[in-house]
Formats: sequence, structure tokens, C-alpha cells
Amino acid sequence: MIATTFDQIVADFQDWKLPELTPRRASLSLLPRKADVVVGMRRSGKTFRLFQEIQSLISGGMERSRILYINFEDERLLPLDAKRLQEIPEALYRRFPENRGRECWYLFDEIQNIDGFEGFVRRILDQFSARVILTGSSARLLGREISTKLRGRATTTEILPFSFRESLACAKVNIPTKWPAPAEARSRLEHHFHRYLGTGGFPEVHDLDDAKRVRLLQEYMNVVLLRDVAERYSVTNITALRYLMRRLVHAPATLFSMNKIFNDLRSQGLSVGKDSLHAYLTYFEDAFLLFSVNLASTSERRRMVNPRKCYLVDHGLARAASFEADRDIGHLLENIVYVELRRRFAKIEYYITNSGHEVDFLAEDLLGNRSVIQASADISKAPTRDREVRALDEAMRECRLRESVLVTLREEELITVGSGRIRVVPAWRWLCETED
Repeated sequence: MIATTFDQIVADFQDWKLPELTPRRASLSLLPRKADVVVGMRRSGKTFRLFQEIQSLISGGMERSRILYINFEDERLLPLDAKRLQEIPEALYRRFPENRGRECWYLFDEIQNIDGFEGFVRRILDQFSARVILTGSSARLLGREISTKLRGRATTTEILPFSFRESLACAKVNIPTKWPAPAEARSRLEHHFHRYLGTGGFPEVHDLDDAKRVRLLQEYMNVVLLRDVAERYSVTNITALRYLMRRLVHAPATLFSMNKIFNDLRSQGLSVGKDSLHAYLTYFEDAFLLFSVNLASTSERRRMVNPRKCYLVDHGLARAASFEADRDIGHLLENIVYVELRRRFAKIEYYITNSGHEVDFLAEDLLGNRSVIQASADISKAPTRDREVRALDEAMRECRLRESVLVTLREEELITVGSGRIRVVPAWRWLCETED
């Protein structure tokens, strides 16, 4: 019966029309004899990243007969024993016998629904000329754990909600090829950035009105809370779990202390252990809802005793969770900058200078190259400008860097300081210029 179902899935895929796509800039590793695992929060676009790869393969001249996409949430496949997964390549060979011995591409969506799938994936990588791309995000198994189960036979690619560049592509707004941008193009980019600042980057909400967008984003957070965290980790203290999520989602890009949250809960008569709160934070990070950032320090003790900063996978979640988020555009801007840096850097921390001034980001790439970046919505007032410039100047000197970036909403200039120069750039331009 299953073999017949797989035969039908193979046949259906050959006639299936790929949906219209907004190209995502996250590149897959595509290493021989390694599975690529696409990870990220629910509804970030992992499935469409698979479709994009299919489109790229076909555009590059590969016969569609050598490509197979299967969604393991297809009700025709449930229940399915892992032992029957071997029928997949055999079904492809039955329809296209010339494929036996040729390289074929298998793209498996939500394969974690099948217990023991990892043995099958390793086997086809070993025994067949195969390329495999997987996605996973559910209460049963999160994406990054798929890589662990494959025991070194996988590389991961993180899919985040639309970047500003991707939202421009979705809206069919062209990015200038030369800077400074012409006046009309600048106005168009500024307009779209303020829209992006308000809506966030989740693909599904891109064209929704405010009420529908807020309702859908709230549903995303509820699904993460109840399925990806509470159900998966058997958390029974839902009240404390929800309280922690609300505290972190309502105040992105701010320092937080788990001790303070613990004491706040206790003052309200809610019983929960500190260890449980730390575990809850890890669960939310595993589900890609949010990320915590440590203080940059060579001292592990100093890193541990100082508060962390929390950033959301998408700033739109903060605006959907609370109207108060609109009051602090600076924190929303900082969240946008963090997520953009996450696309390009391997390590991101915040930095405190020797005199106590804070710089939002000290970022380091895989080659050890470091950058310091500050985000400030408005530096038109002298005290704000002096504070941000002083912090960057000191950080550049201490980190032995000659340049830094100050991302704002509108201001643009080049500031020379004792340690080098600070490039002040509006967010819409910085995000357009940023390379993945």
C-alpha cells in the first residue's frame, strides 16, 4: 500500500507547479555525502527554501525526473514505519529506471514525523548517488536536533523571516546599484523600511492588514509556547512559562536578569524554580523564537554574572504582543540590526568599555574578523550623539579597530574620532548594502 502511495507521490511531483517564490539569500552548503538541514522557527519559510532549491536545480538544467520532494505531513503517508522509507528511491527508479546510478535529489519536509528516519537518510547517502535536504520544526523534533541524529552527516542552514532586502524583493522594489541613491529611490526605500519596521518579516503576514497580522503572529507565538515548548518538554507550569515569554517578547533588545524575573514571579505568588526558568529560556531558543546575547569578555565568570540581552527572531512579534513596543522604536531598530548581523556573523556579543559605556554589538565572523556596531534611532540631540560616539570611540580603541558603524533611522554622516572613523548610516541603506 505504501509503495503505491509513493508511486503516486512521485507521479504527482512531476506535474506539480512550483509556487511563485521570493528568493531567500541563505545559502545551503551542498557538500557531497552530507545532508543539508534547513532550520528555523515555524512559518519562517523553510519549505519555500526547498522549493527555491528545486527551482534552481531545474533552471540549471537538471531533469525534474531526478528531483523528488515529499512532505511527510501528507496524510497519505501516515502512519509510516521507517523501514518502508526505502520504497522512496525504489518508487523513483520504477518511474525513471535511467535514474539508477545517477545523482538524484531528495527534499524531505518535516521528516522528523517518522521515527528512525535518520538511519534511512544515512543509508541513501552511503548507498546511492544522492543529495538530501531536510527541514524540521515541530514539538517532536526541532531542526538542529536532526543534525545531531545524523551524527556528523549533516550541515545546517538557518532560515530567518524576511530580511529587509528580501521584503523589498517580495514587494518588487529595486535596490539601487550605486550610492547615494537617487531622491525618488531613496524615498521609496525609506517608505518601505518604515512599513517593514511596523510589520516584521514573516512571509505569511507580508500583505495582511494590521488586525489579521497581529492575530496571526500571536498564533505563531502560542504554537511555539504550547507545542514546541510545553508539549515537547512536558512543561506543566504553563503560567510561569507564558510569563517568561511575555516578559522577553514585550521588551526585545534589553538586558534581562533571570533572578529579577524569578523574584517577580515569587512576589505574585507563582512558584517556579530558577533552574526551570533557565531551562524555559533554552527551550524558547531551541524553537528559534528568541536569542540571548552575552557580554563580551574573556572571563567566563564575568560573562555568567552579567545580565544577557534578548532579541526576537522577528521584531514584528514584539509589536503583535504589545502596543507598548511602538513607544521604543530604538529597541525595534536594534532588534532588526541584531537579526541582520546574525545572517552574516558567527558570534555576536554586546560590549562594555573599560569606562562603562555600552556598545550594542561586537560581531565576529568565521575568520575572526571583528566589527563594532551601534543602533540608535535618533542622534539629533547632543547628549545622545555624544554618548553613542564616545562608546564607539572607546570600543574601537580597546578592540583595535579603525572603523565602526552607527545605524540610525535617518541620519547619515562620517564622524572622525581619535580611534578612527564612525560611519553613521540610516537603517534602510545599511540593510540594503549588507551582504550575506
